[in-house]
Amino acid sequence: MSDTKHTLPAGGAHAPKTDAARSTPGGRGLFSTEDWWAVWIGLLVVVIALALFASGSSIKWLAVAPVKWTDATQAVHDVVAHVPNYLALFVVFAVLFSIGLGALKQRIAHFVPSFAILFIVSVLIFELGAWVNASKYNLEPPLVALALGLIISNVFTLPAWFSAGLRVEFYIKVGIVLLGATLPFTLLVWAGPVAVGQATIVSLVTFFVIFFAGKALGLDKRFAAVLGVGGAVCGVSAAIAIAGAVRAKREYASVAITLVILWAIVMIFVLPFASRSLGLTTAVAGAWIGTSEFADAAGIAAAQAYGDFAKHAGGAIAGAPEASLQAFTLMKVVGRDIWIGIWAFLLAIVATTRWETEDDAGGAVKAKADAGEIWARFPKFVIGFVIASALVTWIASHYTLADYRKVVTPELVAPITALRTWAFIFCFFSIGLTTRLRSLSATGVKPFVAFTVGVAVNIAIGYALSAHVFAPYWNSLGQGS
Repeated sequence: MSDTKHTLPAGGAHAPKTDAARSTPGGRGLFSTEDWWAVWIGLLVVVIALALFASGSSIKWLAVAPVKWTDATQAVHDVVAHVPNYLALFVVFAVLFSIGLGALKQRIAHFVPSFAILFIVSVLIFELGAWVNASKYNLEPPLVALALGLIISNVFTLPAWFSAGLRVEFYIKVGIVLLGATLPFTLLVWAGPVAVGQATIVSLVTFFVIFFAGKALGLDKRFAAVLGVGGAVCGVSAAIAIAGAVRAKREYASVAITLVILWAIVMIFVLPFASRSLGLTTAVAGAWIGTSEFADAAGIAAAQAYGDFAKHAGGAIAGAPEASLQAFTLMKVVGRDIWIGIWAFLLAIVATTRWETEDDAGGAVKAKADAGEIWARFPKFVIGFVIASALVTWIASHYTLADYRKVVTPELVAPITALRTWAFIFCFFSIGLTTRLRSLSATGVKPFVAFTVGVAVNIAIGYALSAHVFAPYWNSLGQGS
């Protein structure tokens, strides 16, 4: 029996009971649950993208994303120029989501107008994220969506009908399936054993430190898991992925995201400064930043800043300037980020087979679920993530890393990444619009303490591995750049 109170709500704070019923994992048909519909929608998009890529075309026209801009006039022109693309994208998303929700007996007449408003605001949020200085201030679109949603929901009273479009779980699950297509297993081979080994050590140690620190402080194990993976893997994406996989409360994901953002911003300044003070080479510094940063955008900003400093340091910093960004990419974007699928898969199994059969006090297991019951409870979107990754892995296996970056990434992976970002924006905006700050403050200081303990361990391990244990590997990367 699933404990629905641990589920990320699909609707607003006053969502009808049918929403809660829909979000439970019960039902064994391939079209009977939201999990399965997320798999079908995500894989349909991936298969169409693969088919177009194989035919020499691309899904880029539909997967519209704002271009970089420096002033508001450019942003307005960009939106106007791509109105047909945005309209087509809205129609496709609305149709796909409506088909799934309709099959789940949800009220489409309420969903469509609510989703239309959500989509329009998401366009503006995504456009803000295209500002050239957005990464400098960590203004990633999903994060802006969360902040804006929180402001609106805590200042204004939203109409009841609007909650029909705030399908938090649905957007998360579709986004996670699409995320799998952007992380082919081939990346692990290309990263090399050192980068993968260092990422594995960091991911395991940081997760268990935060998880057990959280449990020692009395946090719910689902909360501790979301915090742990948020710190151990790729921050924001990991937090929402694991929240969905273990069926965590909505505020657990929100708190984890807030802590990730907080420490990611702090690390933008701390890691480059510490690297300069210690006289680290560009590659070693990049590896340390990749090991100890908590968000891709923040890490890129920090690694780029160190490379720029080295470029103008007159030889005071050893290594090629671009090596810091290359090392960061190997460690964070490849080595650590790929762990999101592994953690989602493993924790989904643990949550399904253990946590969902325990009482609220964490007591003895009430009953062992049989294989059929485990399958019924298992989050199917995790399977979609793995399948999507396998499909793109098959394509990637026919290319070298250089060709993958020049051909596969811009024509196949980048468009899917854009669609994934759209889904995450819808999700984060919905989380913000259905979250009250009172629920976040109610968690107290314990989550901050648990996460901060992980931060301290992460920084120490990252430095030891990057500057000492694997320093020869990283320095050779810098010399070969």
